[in-house]
Amino acid sequence: MFSKQEAQQLKKEFWTAFGKSFPRKWILYDTKIKDMSFKFYADNKKAEVSLDIEMKDEVFRDAYYNKIWSLEDILKDFIGDFNKEEFYTLESGKVISRIWVEKHGVSIFNKNTWQEVFEFFVEKMDGFERFYYEYEDFIKDV
Repeated sequence: MFSKQEAQQLKKEFWTAFGKSFPRKWILYDTKIKDMSFKFYADNKKAEVSLDIEMKDEVFRDAYYNKIWSLEDILKDFIGDFNKEEFYTLESGKVISRIWVEKHGVSIFNKNTWQEVFEFFVEKMDGFERFYYEYEDFIKDV
């Protein structure tokens, strides 16, 4: 087990190593749609790449989610199998809509799995971004 300080240091090293290994500007929060973003996540059990739709207005959140959901088969061609949840509850209690892919059996605290996580991140985020750029006008037309 790691102390809180050791865990924070390892997390910092992980994200720094990822940035140095794959120096690329990702879309992330720059979707041009307020409260819709792509995210990387890693913990001691898994890694995730997600598209989070976080509008407070449920009507808009639902509209964007359904737009993307209408392209399900196309999205699958870009990123493979994925998970989706229209009413995903964050640890904070906030309800968002989320579409994500995950890789189990890896850990931010195990440097031996970092390369595997980095490659997963790049492959899946690249797929999400290519999908988004291809269908951006359709998705934005809400």
